[in-house]
Amino acid sequence: MFFFISSLLLASFLFFLEGCNSNPAVNRIVIVNGPEPESLDPQVITGQLEGRIVNALFEGLTTWNAKGEIVPAVAEKWDCLEEGTLYRFYLRKAYWNNGKPVVANDFVLSWERALNPKQGSRYADLFFWIKGAKDYNEGKIKDFSSVGIKAYGDAVLEIKLDYPIPFFLQLVAEPVFFPLPMDTIKIYGEDWIKVGNMVCNGPYVLKEWRINDRIVLKKNPYYWGQTTIQTPELVLLTTSKASTAFNLFYCGIADIILDKGLVPTFFLDKIIHKSYFHCSPIFATYFYRINTQRKALNDSRIRRALAMAIDKSRIVKIITRGGELPAGSITPPGVPGYVSPTGLPYDPKRAQQLLAEAGYPGGKGFPPLSILYNSGELNEQIATEIQAMWYQNLGIHVGLRNQEWKVYLNSLSSLDFDIARSSWVGDYADPTTFLNLFTKSSPNNETGWFNEHYEALMHKAEKTVDEKLRFQILQEGERILVEEELPIIPLYFYSGILLYDPNKIGGIEPNLLDEHPFSKLYLKKPPNP
Repeated sequence: MFFFISSLLLASFLFFLEGCNSNPAVNRIVIVNGPEPESLDPQVITGQLEGRIVNALFEGLTTWNAKGEIVPAVAEKWDCLEEGTLYRFYLRKAYWNNGKPVVANDFVLSWERALNPKQGSRYADLFFWIKGAKDYNEGKIKDFSSVGIKAYGDAVLEIKLDYPIPFFLQLVAEPVFFPLPMDTIKIYGEDWIKVGNMVCNGPYVLKEWRINDRIVLKKNPYYWGQTTIQTPELVLLTTSKASTAFNLFYCGIADIILDKGLVPTFFLDKIIHKSYFHCSPIFATYFYRINTQRKALNDSRIRRALAMAIDKSRIVKIITRGGELPAGSITPPGVPGYVSPTGLPYDPKRAQQLLAEAGYPGGKGFPPLSILYNSGELNEQIATEIQAMWYQNLGIHVGLRNQEWKVYLNSLSSLDFDIARSSWVGDYADPTTFLNLFTKSSPNNETGWFNEHYEALMHKAEKTVDEKLRFQILQEGERILVEEELPIIPLYFYSGILLYDPNKIGGIEPNLLDEHPFSKLYLKKPPNP
């Protein structure tokens, strides 16, 4: 009834799998991963779908296990010294897939690239707790040896922090902290990530990359822990259409769907009790960014009016329908000891008053605006619903504008939008993984917004060691963000939805950060007849 797929598409995938599976004993897992990746350069990517691939190709000092816990990776052990401001990592014998050893200086050179202002890494701010890193990134110091990143021989890497942070071991598991093959990058430039050029140190290597079709990864024989990798090959299918993704899964072409956005919401109630349906809370928020540089949107009264004219409960009830919670804040529940502000309520009358105060009574004279969203059925449904709410509650007309993933990301970074659909999955279990996004120095701000009081609070929190006091400071900052200034409109907190047969696939466990490493996946042996 709901399960349809074009005969041409189905035939093409069946042909592909038939060719790949000519040996019935082949051991591979097929995953629907989402749209075409922005890049596979760990210092360029910003999306979760790219992160999953890059985490399979590269490995940093630490990594995540299937439970979402930090475990040793290239660093087999470490010391935390000087009251938490000095980390000394001891590297194991690890290798690139060309057979060369991974050494401490590989990290130094790679991190220098990430912090180089010319590189323009949008995650460079994750280094800013390291002594001198921010000044180097901003060009205030030119000598990288002044930064608190030192190699001692091939096997010891030492990191000096300005202040102790409780989540530093989670930070260095992020892709921007991965060692990169700098010699290869010098040879190929931006083409270093292509098949045949890429040199990597993770559990898998890049075997095939067909644009808008699939990426194939094969087991890396040089990986230090390769004996623990149970799946020799992974096939990652590319699509942004939920109906296509689900049919690939339902017809047995794909084994796993990893994203809620790739599950058609209109029949969630039909599959929610199926054994292959898995749902749990995750540390992620769906929200709208507002370009505060645009006419009308540069007035916080209008931004508050837009937020208060959205019935978020209706969105999660009639559209998402996967157990999501309406969001008043940007930081989701899940951090022990931290309670986010409640945010603004749904209040159309107050929203109308604010719009009138700003000079647009009943929406008269309001400039034409549009909602930008990356192509996807869920994003379109939400944008259409909010478009209707703003017209009904405020009398304003807002257009819809959709773009493919890579084009959409470029529009965000260049502020080529009025209002844009966004989401963020926490990189580590602390409010700053969300709140630091909207500081002036964050390349991921993408709102054109700056507030001196907010900046001061974020800087004060960085220097505050007492956790209770630090959380109070962060709460005040978040209150400014979601109750006063509103450069963003939080809509809902995600539920992580995965589709896979637990009798067939192993290595997936629910966890708050939605970490499901490809390297932990395996096919279960069928029971004996």
